[in-house]
Amino acid sequence: MSVKDKRAAWDNVFAHGQRLKAFHLRDVNQDTARSEKLSLKLGPLQANFARQRLDDNALNALFELAESSSLINAVADMFNGKHVNQSEQRAALHTALRSNLGDSADSRAAHALALVSHRQMAALIQQLEASDVTDIINIGIGGSDLGPRLAVDALRDFHTGRFRIHFISNVDGSNAQHVLKALDPTKTAAILVSKTFGTQETLLNGGIVKDWLQNDSRLYAVSANIEKANAFGVTSSNILPMWDWVGGRYSLWSCVGFSLALAIGLPKFQEMLNGAAEMDTHFLNAPIKKNLPVWHALMAVWNRNAIGLSTQAVVPYDERLGFLPSYLQQLVMESLGKSVGPDNKAVEHATVPVIWGGTGSSTQHSFFQALHQGSDIVPMDFIGVIKPSHSYTENHQALLANLFAQTEALANGSQGNELQKNYAGNRPSSLFLLDELNPHSFGLLLALYEHSVYVQSVIWGINAFDQWGVELGKKLASGLMPSLQHKNNQAGDAITQSLLKLIR
Repeated sequence: MSVKDKRAAWDNVFAHGQRLKAFHLRDVNQDTARSEKLSLKLGPLQANFARQRLDDNALNALFELAESSSLINAVADMFNGKHVNQSEQRAALHTALRSNLGDSADSRAAHALALVSHRQMAALIQQLEASDVTDIINIGIGGSDLGPRLAVDALRDFHTGRFRIHFISNVDGSNAQHVLKALDPTKTAAILVSKTFGTQETLLNGGIVKDWLQNDSRLYAVSANIEKANAFGVTSSNILPMWDWVGGRYSLWSCVGFSLALAIGLPKFQEMLNGAAEMDTHFLNAPIKKNLPVWHALMAVWNRNAIGLSTQAVVPYDERLGFLPSYLQQLVMESLGKSVGPDNKAVEHATVPVIWGGTGSSTQHSFFQALHQGSDIVPMDFIGVIKPSHSYTENHQALLANLFAQTEALANGSQGNELQKNYAGNRPSSLFLLDELNPHSFGLLLALYEHSVYVQSVIWGINAFDQWGVELGKKLASGLMPSLQHKNNQAGDAITQSLLKLIR
């Protein structure tokens, strides 16, 4: 469709947003058909969008917006290895790490490389299992840390017990200090994860761990730059590959998940890949009106643009998913934190919301007061698990009761005798229920968010796969290092220079 068609579709969405200003969720809370109409199920995941502030006509307008964005072609382009990362002229083939769905030679070649790398990873796992190593340190930052850290914690019930996994990411030396002081260097191995092997934080922390180990044979790396990894002291046989067609925040499915594979074993790691592949197949083949990632993305677009809400909370009611909000902060905000499109022109609409959150029911006693009675409305993603991994039945019943109660209270509100005890309600949310939390359902859930982010980027007309916004701060930090090392006192603007003087 033409630019004119897309602009008309946007205008239609905004018109429905204006039309529904008086809409209140309490007015539809007895409509059982609504819950069925606004629900989708895929494998172990049930999604319910009935508590979003829209009706059938608004939803159809969102579907038209997706169609006017040539979404079906854009999805096929990504799976087939087209250069959807336009600013770097790269493909984004993270799907090839877990599924073989693309029709192109490039996508098939990428999948073949992924299979080879998994065999290499299996060999290194066997090597470590045959050693006396008991502890593994994953050294990385951003996507080289957040994905593995989330997965290792979320899938703790599936750990084999052979290795304990630890993470060092922050350049703050106290991070390394506190991790290392509890470990024995003679029984520890370290994995440095950096695509370029030039990430400042990873190299500084890697240097600390390398000196502490005093044994380069227990240094491993996941990188695209073998030469730099070799120069650091990692032997070539201990290096697993990365590729420029996989961004860091989409890389858990690759050898970046080495620490996870060590924790849960390769069969369970493959189950996670299979879960993501199930979502890939659905995303590629399901029609727009039955496509779960599309629905999720359209709710985000509706809340951000039609209603004008600038933040989004993610609250999993499962302690094992405690790192999910942090993981999604990078996935969503680094991917969608753009205000200029590939054509180098400013986009016409608001884009990324601020992503934040925490685990229920703990967060009910911290920030939920603001969610219920604060002046800003925050749309929410609630995530629950039906079957627990423990035998404390009453605890789990209470957890689910609180989950359902919060979605209801936020939507419907309540009128009190005093104004300060009123709950306005009409606070939108989506609910996602997993049958249970296991590697398969975990992979399915993460892939849902990955694909939703891509759909949002297509609709907003931005590139989800570059991250130029993080470069300026890195460049300035490099320039300030000599000043902090007393080699140069001229770096920084006048305010920075006054702060440096204070420190000196």
